[in-house]
Amino acid sequence: MDMSAAEIKRAALAQPQTSPSHTPAELNGSEILVRCLQAEGVRHLWGYPGGAVLYIYDALYKQESIQHVLVRHEQAAVHAADGFARATGEVGVALVTSGPGVTNAVTGIATAYMDSIPMVIITGQVPTPAIGLDAFQECDTVGITRPIVKHNFLVKDVRDLALTLKKAFHIARTGRPGPVVVDIPKDVSLARTSFSYPDRIEMRSYNPVKKGHSGQIRKAVQLLLQAKRPYIYTGGGVILGEASAELRQLVDMLGFPCTNTLMGLGAMPGTDPRFLGMLGMHGTYEANMTMQHCDVLLAVGARFDDRVIGNPKHFGSVERKIIHVDIDPSSISKRVRVDIPIVGDVKDVLQELIAQIKEAQSRPDAQALSAWWSQINDWRGKDCLAYKGSDDVIKPQMVVDTLWKLTRDRDTYITSDVGQHQMWAAQYFKFDQPRRWINSGGLGTMGVGLPYAMGIKLAKPDSDVFCITGEGSIQMCIQELSTCFQYKTPVKIVSLNNRYLGMVRQWQQLDYGGRYSHSYMDALPDFVKLAEAYGHVGILVEKPSDVEPALKEAMRLTDRTVFLDIRTDPTENVWPMVKAGKGISEMLLGSEDL
Repeated sequence: MDMSAAEIKRAALAQPQTSPSHTPAELNGSEILVRCLQAEGVRHLWGYPGGAVLYIYDALYKQESIQHVLVRHEQAAVHAADGFARATGEVGVALVTSGPGVTNAVTGIATAYMDSIPMVIITGQVPTPAIGLDAFQECDTVGITRPIVKHNFLVKDVRDLALTLKKAFHIARTGRPGPVVVDIPKDVSLARTSFSYPDRIEMRSYNPVKKGHSGQIRKAVQLLLQAKRPYIYTGGGVILGEASAELRQLVDMLGFPCTNTLMGLGAMPGTDPRFLGMLGMHGTYEANMTMQHCDVLLAVGARFDDRVIGNPKHFGSVERKIIHVDIDPSSISKRVRVDIPIVGDVKDVLQELIAQIKEAQSRPDAQALSAWWSQINDWRGKDCLAYKGSDDVIKPQMVVDTLWKLTRDRDTYITSDVGQHQMWAAQYFKFDQPRRWINSGGLGTMGVGLPYAMGIKLAKPDSDVFCITGEGSIQMCIQELSTCFQYKTPVKIVSLNNRYLGMVRQWQQLDYGGRYSHSYMDALPDFVKLAEAYGHVGILVEKPSDVEPALKEAMRLTDRTVFLDIRTDPTENVWPMVKAGKGISEMLLGSEDL
């Protein structure tokens, strides 16, 4: 039976000490670390051992409540913990050694930082007397990770370790979430002290605002109820803030159109007629046109990034009133000037917004809203996601569409890597629930898909977990197929193999005169044999008629990892597309616009 965090904490604190030479309450730093993780309810930990963390690994060996997963590369440890955090909402935890262990983890940490994912990364460090002396496997972990973490700590005294870990988890999961690094020198992991762990913590220098300003929310309500062409634009903050139910209630009350960013997909059901699809660089025509022509925009948990609004000058060329709700005050008016800023937890703010709308005497102008929907439906009439099917070559869009139809009534998680396949997954898989779409948005990290899937499958063993990837991305962390085998995490890999670095090729076709510089894959492995070598099932799919049977076979093999090598059309591009420097309504809808 799984133990709750409180039960784990009580059990950890009650464990007898085995060493007769120390008082019962005295533990070494490694044992303290394990007790802290138990008290935080940590059940899974991804890592890779090395000299600086061997005392920690010895302490892990002596306990059973935390499952350690041995990855094949430290980058994958952080990605797997990241995927776990994205799918569950819990803090993901990774453990790596000093020096190259840390530097290998940097990409994973930066990926989590860009997407505001709550994580604690434990790093080993050389003994404190050796710090700064170029010791074996030494690096300045605090300095290297400072730009890519929410906060980091170097623990120089074992007496500070427990409190530091409490702070790390608190900082990681509150306010705008993010990764926190705790760097532990080897001598600190061996030194002994008495142990206690606080139930809660208050930090004078860190008090994120939770409640939104009521006066600002009142202004927002007035503006929304007076709008003639309203629009609701939400990002990953709604997912991270567990505010999907409030968003849906707000849309139900007002009947306004809604769009999600790449990171926000699933907050609004993908099948809801009031959902206009994803917006931005590869967003739908109707989502982008509505963004550019609305008169009141409610932005919730989104940051107006370059992939969403394109050229800020173009975005600012149309006058509109903007309400911006975000937990992080630094995100408000960072790229686009807003009229009503509201700093606060998005769930709390939406709840108060809904309450004030219910109390308000007025309602939106039904006639104006009807005319606005008529205009939106005209834009929808372009059917910008239509593609030409084929009996001869597999279209990647068809693969994603088929997968969605086969899994729409099942509890399914989709991870992706980065590139064309990521955009097709976002466009053609209709996510009806939050935390089911797991991808790298801000950093755009190739190689995340398989580790993400491993982390999710460990947390959600009864759910279907599919990794939609490409033959380029999958090779970045393909060694984790070994981890899948060892820890029995049977994920399904859907590789849209077009023999190119697809998004690079697309840009080279459109902007570089068709000079395909190093974007063609000249020496690909036999992925079926490779999957089999790792102990898994490999299936080659070369005909459109074989796509659905292959996906069904993968789903039937519930206890096996299955690698589907699907040979797709190498000439297919992602449409719509907003080219660099253009505005979001200046879209290319297909090759005919070139």
